[in-house]
Amino acid sequence: MQNEIINTVKAMFSGADERDWDKVKNTMADKVLLDYSAMGGSPAAELTPEQIINAWEGLLPGFDKTHHQPKDFTVTQNGDTAVVHYFAKADHFLGDESWTVEANYDTGLVKTGGTWKITSHKIKDVKQSGNKELPLKATEIAKSKL
Repeated sequence: MQNEIINTVKAMFSGADERDWDKVKNTMADKVLLDYSAMGGSPAAELTPEQIINAWEGLLPGFDKTHHQPKDFTVTQNGDTAVVHYFAKADHFLGDESWTVEANYDTGLVKTGGTWKITSHKIKDVKQSGNKELPLKATEIAKSKL
């Protein structure tokens, strides 16, 4: 059971790296409480998978490559709900430059119709290294691809 939960989280990240937006969407419930406020972004908000994917499509395809590496999973399950605490390193490459984000995450899930779906996704304890201007460059590149 815990492997199914962890695999859902891993699929969200691998789908983002692969730019397989259907794969990402399939990991999410109808609404997801997304909280990237620890990165200095918007406050936590309940969003649809489409809204989250639209935001990610406006950034990630601007990089040449991204590689998310979640690990050290701790799953707390209570019936059809679960919270996964883990560490992830995300490398973002553009040309010969890179930007790396290392952080702890808490991702909530619910089992619906026999499948685990993400209901919340919070990043915390963020450490960034490399070229912190790369997201701005990647956003401009991603916009030109739309």
